[in-house]
Amino acid sequence: MTERQLFSEDHVLFRDSVRRFMDAEVAPFHPAWEEQGYVDRKVWLQAGAAGYLCPTMPEEYGGSGVDILYSTILTEETARIGASGLGFGLHSEIVAPYILHHGSDYLKTRYLPAMASGEMIAAIAMTEPAAGSDLQGVKTTALKDGDAYILNGSKTFITNGWHCDLVIVVAKTDPNAGSKGISLLVVDTTMAGFTKGKRLHKMGMGAQDTCELFFDNVRVPAANLLGEEGRGFAYLMQELPWERLQIAVTAMAASQAALEWTVQYTRERKAFGKPIISLQTVAHTLAEVKTEIAVGQAFVDQCLAQQIAGTLDATNASMAKYWASETQFKVMDRCVQLHGGYGYMHEYPIARAWADARVQRIYGGTNEIMKELIARSL
Repeated sequence: MTERQLFSEDHVLFRDSVRRFMDAEVAPFHPAWEEQGYVDRKVWLQAGAAGYLCPTMPEEYGGSGVDILYSTILTEETARIGASGLGFGLHSEIVAPYILHHGSDYLKTRYLPAMASGEMIAAIAMTEPAAGSDLQGVKTTALKDGDAYILNGSKTFITNGWHCDLVIVVAKTDPNAGSKGISLLVVDTTMAGFTKGKRLHKMGMGAQDTCELFFDNVRVPAANLLGEEGRGFAYLMQELPWERLQIAVTAMAASQAALEWTVQYTRERKAFGKPIISLQTVAHTLAEVKTEIAVGQAFVDQCLAQQIAGTLDATNASMAKYWASETQFKVMDRCVQLHGGYGYMHEYPIARAWADARVQRIYGGTNEIMKELIARSL
């Protein structure tokens, strides 16, 4: 791949450190975590101690105050080894920024340091059984009652849900006000009436502890409201471009890993007395894959530069998420094909990566929604 211009020498050193951590503390254990359906809690504490959780948060809240390229490196190195069970990215770069940008001093000091250390694991609950990409259609309610909100409803497909100690819940504080009636509440497991369903058995991402969450008259202190009541939808729209760009970052890093695995396999696998990479159809397929990854990476890196500059908009983020996730799945499919029958065996990383890749086109807003958002800019 063409040398990337985004990263400084400090970033390169940080990548080396993260790679050693992933190779020593994650890769050897991930197959067992996939069998049990969740990662061991210990790895969260190890990551926190190493400074790999919430690194972009200010030092006063337990972070390192570094730029988003450090989080990008963590995302890329996680994808490089196919560690789809780690929910670090959502915890550190989706949930934590909501609290940092919209939370009170109380919420920041109560939750962010514990998130940075790995003592508390965070999730965000948007999706419901009957509401996915259309967030205005959520049915969960949080109705004001004195100095608290009474929260009722359910959420599904919640990443980090089974492990989580706190969750940002998207709820209607005014069911009759449409998008202007949506608010965000920080709910933790100490609150009576908050229960977790069983871990969901997914097609891929076997070690990711995805589950349902249920709220039965949960009394949430008014102090746990993020920002202003009724501004939740606006906050979601502000934060979603970065979330979608992170999906694109994962897609390109996973695609690069798949290419490297496949090049190695085709050099070792022989047919007709020679390595199959010497066959023109194989070599040309790999050439196409390499080119598509390089082109996609260039656009994702451009969007990362925009995010750093504060100029990334919903259109470019949607284009990045759409293009990168579609590219990822096509790359995975061709790499599985080049592995032949072994590509269909779960013990081969390419098979697991193929299954993991499919959801990238769905979560963070389906790619159909991404195209609708892009079309609005025409």
